[in-house]
Amino acid sequence: MMEPVSQNKDEEIAEAVDPDHLGKMIREARLQKGWTLEEAGKAAGIGRSTLSKIENNQTRPSFDIVRRLTKALELKTPQLFVQSGPSDISGRRDVTIAGQGEQQDTPTYSHELLCTELTSKRMFPYISTIKARDVSEFEAWIRHRGEEFMYVISGELTLFTEHYRPLALKAGDSVYYDSGMGHGCVSTSKEDAKVLWVSLE
Repeated sequence: MMEPVSQNKDEEIAEAVDPDHLGKMIREARLQKGWTLEEAGKAAGIGRSTLSKIENNQTRPSFDIVRRLTKALELKTPQLFVQSGPSDISGRRDVTIAGQGEQQDTPTYSHELLCTELTSKRMFPYISTIKARDVSEFEAWIRHRGEEFMYVISGELTLFTEHYRPLALKAGDSVYYDSGMGHGCVSTSKEDAKVLWVSLE
């Protein structure tokens, strides 16, 4: 994925802010910009209700959401990153109604992030539309820590990786790979290909 989850520098953060202060820090940064919840949520690519819950410490945001908030609000403190710790809670559940995932666009992909309310999770599922038509559209290889599963929902695409020959895939095909290996996808069908990605940190 996730350019999908491009987690570069933030992955090295070892310190974490007190979870009780996370919401306050984000709210203060938003107010300093004079943004409403809706404006800040749109800038970060998350829902207004999700941002409200974060500010009121009603939920702990995922790695990707913290990364996007940090960028959108121009927060300078790397300690904002909160690593979710182990939880004794079992039987958790989250749901995303069709078409209601959180949208995140990049020059090469359009992502619909799924089940974003659930915290302390290791897998990040999302549906992506592959807009790129040529590998030259990528400024650099996409790489991030972890492993990744991709299932082609519709269309055709080519998966480029730095250690293997280009791999042509069509609807119904799937692939599993180390996401630390440079990679990128381009659509080869008339319509943009659509895939389900599940990223595991």
